[in-house]
Amino acid sequence: MTVDVTVVGGGISGLACARAIQDAGKTVRVLDRGRRVGGRLSSRTIEGRPVDLGASYFVVGEAERFGHLVADWEERDLARPWTDTFVVVDAEGNQAPKPGPMRWAAPLGLRSLALDLAAGLDVVSERAVERVAPYVVDGESAGDVVLAIPEPQAARLTALPIGDGSAWEPVIAVVLRWDERQWPADLHGAFADGDADVSFVADDGDRRGDGAPVLVVHTTADRARKHLDDPDGAIAPVVAATRRLLQIDLDPASTFAHRWTFARPAATTGRPFFRSPGLSACGDAWGDSSAVRTAWTSGDALGRALAAS
Repeated sequence: MTVDVTVVGGGISGLACARAIQDAGKTVRVLDRGRRVGGRLSSRTIEGRPVDLGASYFVVGEAERFGHLVADWEERDLARPWTDTFVVVDAEGNQAPKPGPMRWAAPLGLRSLALDLAAGLDVVSERAVERVAPYVVDGESAGDVVLAIPEPQAARLTALPIGDGSAWEPVIAVVLRWDERQWPADLHGAFADGDADVSFVADDGDRRGDGAPVLVVHTTADRARKHLDDPDGAIAPVVAATRRLLQIDLDPASTFAHRWTFARPAATTGRPFFRSPGLSACGDAWGDSSAVRTAWTSGDALGRALAAS
């Protein structure tokens, strides 16, 4: 069946785009290479509980339409306010509070929000797309085509220039579980100031609301580049850095590492999305800053524009 729009990528931007198109009465299909939608809103069940491996949190900010969606998620207990204060940790372990906007989390993991967006959409999972062109996906008519994937991945699928060619940074997310909590209860998350191995530490039990003694540590891009072929190789330096930064005496009881080759764009375009006849793109690189709300807003805006044309 030919549809009005085919979206390649089932992350939050692709799902937001598809939802806007379907809500406007048009037909849309989402093709995603994963077993489940979510993209970098990735949660994985580890030792019986969901752990966020991708985005650490999201912020609503002044994104009005996104704010309405978040309010609905909160009403249905899918999302909850987490904290407005992290800390900054220096090399000696000294901590300074870093207030900011309210960060939101999802009790069932951020992927649950993507699954909610996907409800009622025509989603084809485990569908690896090989080539796209205007109005065509893998040689078949596809209506307007939307690439809702990182630009380096999009470049592999089409010869047409999409985006501005900015670099993307890798991250390895390392899950560390202890038998008991080894850090203060008010340590929601920590930015590592100038550390060679660690960029951010999130208390996953705190953001999930179940109190589990689990940290999710995001590496620096430099550390991730050294281990893209062997993510488990990042575990030892991350454990050492995390123990030093948070002054933890014990090694974790268990660990897990997940690689993100294209975790975030090094720069954003400042434009809401890319659009050309038959082939468009959206995502967190299309906006003023790389963020969950940017990805959703980009996809939503592109979907509404396509539906109106």
